[in-house]
Amino acid sequence: MPTSAFGKIVDAQVSRRSVLAAMGVGGLAAALAACSGPATGDNLKNNQKTDVDWANVVPAKEITWWSNHPGTSKEIEEGLIAKFTAETGIAVKLVTAGANYDEVAQRFQAASGTDSLPDLVIASDVWWFRYFLNGQIMPLDSVFDYLKADTADFNTTLFNDYEFEGSHYAAPYARSTPLFYYNKDVFKKAGLPDRGPATWAEFEEWAPKLAAVLPSDGAPLGMGVGTSWSAWWMSNIMWGRGASWSKDWTVTLDTPEAIEAGEWVRALYNDNKFASIGNDTQADFAAGFFGCFLGSTGSLKGILDAANFEVGAAFLPDGPVGPGVPTGGTGLAIPSSRTPEQQLAAAQFLSFLTNAENTAEFSKGTGYMPVRSSAMTGETMTKLYQEIPLYKTAVEQLETKTRTQDWVRVFVPSGDQILTEGIEQIILKNTPAKDAFAAITPRLEQAYKENVEPYL
Repeated sequence: MPTSAFGKIVDAQVSRRSVLAAMGVGGLAAALAACSGPATGDNLKNNQKTDVDWANVVPAKEITWWSNHPGTSKEIEEGLIAKFTAETGIAVKLVTAGANYDEVAQRFQAASGTDSLPDLVIASDVWWFRYFLNGQIMPLDSVFDYLKADTADFNTTLFNDYEFEGSHYAAPYARSTPLFYYNKDVFKKAGLPDRGPATWAEFEEWAPKLAAVLPSDGAPLGMGVGTSWSAWWMSNIMWGRGASWSKDWTVTLDTPEAIEAGEWVRALYNDNKFASIGNDTQADFAAGFFGCFLGSTGSLKGILDAANFEVGAAFLPDGPVGPGVPTGGTGLAIPSSRTPEQQLAAAQFLSFLTNAENTAEFSKGTGYMPVRSSAMTGETMTKLYQEIPLYKTAVEQLETKTRTQDWVRVFVPSGDQILTEGIEQIILKNTPAKDAFAAITPRLEQAYKENVEPYL
């Protein structure tokens, strides 16, 4: 179950469901629409319609799926499509709709209201709710009930990430948390134990030893930057120091704890040289330039394939206050404007993709977490845990360390992007955290005041 930075159990859904319900979905829909295309009350009513009699619908014979192939999974996705088509006769056209979640989302937003929409689309942690508010995606519960998709078998936390007022608007697909990956050979050479550091303070003690055995152009730790990434991994550091990006809708970057967390990151890169973004953190780690790096669980298979050394994986380190790990990754959603025939075929495919057997195969091939409880303890994953214990690390971290994300990152329009720009100022330009946070705080507050507050 998710835990707070103080180690207390928290409800991973309380912020999303309770507050948004209290503020009124129609008002926030119009608010977020300012940054993501038109949204109206009618749109929201349309995407919440559940009165289709699916028993009288004949599924379409061909559908289109937009994906960015999380975890370099294109071949896996193509294999799953081939199996589905062989079983059902329904063809699936797989489209590379972007290199990452943001690019897919931007393309999906741009296609809204046109005939160019897909029948199934990637819906990441920072985008699915905007799709919903814009009336772009349909609730899945009715069609999943008709298909007997056994939604009770989904991992509760992962499935309920897409819930609003009792309906689910996406299903978990490529779900992840950040992990601490390390080079076992480098750790051994540096005289360090074969494990990840329990705390960031312990990592600081280890860093000089790692630096001494790495190439001169390397670094003890690799942590990259970019949207949908920087503010994700840095949430761990903020929470572990008792800080947060926001408290409810109030931006909290001026607190001593937040500034201290930002300064710790600034010094890590610029003063101590214990961390670097490199050219490509994952590739640089696999090439031996980093002793360890923070990466997605979905990177596990690629890392194991690329590295010519034994790879270790561990929970993210705790901070002085305690643990705090964000969940992330993506689900899949069905556009509300497609015909019932297309929607039913897409739902059949979505149910197939996420069934126990296929989510286990996807996890095995990528490192993403299996999204069904039965798959987590099933034969495929149990055997995989025995062969490669690293695959179990993400599942165990999900159960013990994770917590819900701060609202300013996932609910305020462009919040993640603005936070990323502040983090990049700290890391790339050595800007004091107080100044970088002071520069982005008004922008976050303006986004809230213009696009959210008037509708509360």
